[in-house]
Amino acid sequence: MLTPAVAVAGFLAAAFVTASVPVLVVVALGCGALSGGLLGRAAFALFGLDRRPALRASAFFSVGLTAAVAVLGAVTVLRPIPTTTAPAPPGVRFWDLPTGSRIAYVHSPATGKARPTPVIFLHGGPGTPGEGVPTGGLELAADDFDVYSCDQLGAGRSTRLRDVTGYTVARQVADLEAIRRTLGADRIILVGQSWGGSLTAQYLAAHGEHVAKAVFTSTGALWGRQYPGSKDGEPWTRLSPAQQARLDRLNSAPRIIAATLLLQINPAAPHALVDDREVVPWMHEVALQGKDSTSCEDAPPTTAHDNPQGFYSNQMTVKDFERLPDPRPRLRTLRVPSLIMRGECDFIKPAVTAEYQHTLAGSELVTVKRAGHSISGEQPGRYTALLRAFLLDKPLPTATGRVRSATDQTGGSFPECRRPYSRASDSVRPGDVDDPARSLAPYSPS
Repeated sequence: MLTPAVAVAGFLAAAFVTASVPVLVVVALGCGALSGGLLGRAAFALFGLDRRPALRASAFFSVGLTAAVAVLGAVTVLRPIPTTTAPAPPGVRFWDLPTGSRIAYVHSPATGKARPTPVIFLHGGPGTPGEGVPTGGLELAADDFDVYSCDQLGAGRSTRLRDVTGYTVARQVADLEAIRRTLGADRIILVGQSWGGSLTAQYLAAHGEHVAKAVFTSTGALWGRQYPGSKDGEPWTRLSPAQQARLDRLNSAPRIIAATLLLQINPAAPHALVDDREVVPWMHEVALQGKDSTSCEDAPPTTAHDNPQGFYSNQMTVKDFERLPDPRPRLRTLRVPSLIMRGECDFIKPAVTAEYQHTLAGSELVTVKRAGHSISGEQPGRYTALLRAFLLDKPLPTATGRVRSATDQTGGSFPECRRPYSRASDSVRPGDVDDPARSLAPYSPS
């Protein structure tokens, strides 16, 4: 076992200076050969062989061990994951933005004369898009809003970056600002689900004067450094034994383990080893195991879609998000009407949601009964009614759940009914923008 361990150590150590997979492999085999040679020489000397025969025997031993390590690596770490490609459904269009991003989107145009404030839905993850027009989008179009839903950079059918370190929150905010300019709108309405809510807050902090209203649904952390990893809520604790076993097998795949380790050393190296197309089916399978685990217990199962998720967008954007400065001082100065929705069974901690209400002046918080992380999926009628009432400046329907204003000091104390969720899981729901997993094992994603 020593020789394979030394080969693995050499493989990882070389990643500190290069992302070239051939070089990593050569270094690994060289380290394995050296280790095998030294080990064989010591072993044969122990058996009393003369120096020259011991050297020959150790050379053969080293070659044999190195060949075994090479074969082992070829059928595990170096064996590509089968890829699949699903065609884009009708209606998918693209923005070619001045930021360099090519962003896929769907558009539901206003039925009558369009209002001056288009609605943009932001999916979760990061890196886990929905498919098609989100829940409530057609109704808003009938209310004369232009409605857009886009795949963020590195997700869905949008641009994948060659340099994965380019996946940052600042790039996402810049893309969103470029979209606003492309639409020719002075102000926009943002509807953010889970991570999409976190991104909405970041855009507000940077360009608050261009936001007419904001909706935060099952939103993730407001400040990433305050809730690193899955500390804002754990989505993976309610899997069935079969789902857990399948998830464990997926996470223990040697190629995925290698990519995860390399990601901590040199982000370019795992991308060279396992490219975007190859990691999509693995991430999709992971999401499938947890797609229903963030719902209330009596919720019906959901159906998966094929809009590809973005592993590297997820990993690198989350890493960047957790390094950003606190946006709350800036957000407290804004006066942007905001609606915050939380599912009664959401796994996201109540304190995380309450932070938005306490920070955003004049915001309203609604806890939707019999809904988990995907309010639009589990309670589409209530979700749509709340969305329309808020955007049309009508009283919020109280039958949807308890409504609290930002001045209600009990706003942070609603019951916690935590449900595991794969923020990659929300994205497998067809036709809505439910956020998936910031926390797809083995990586830590909102």
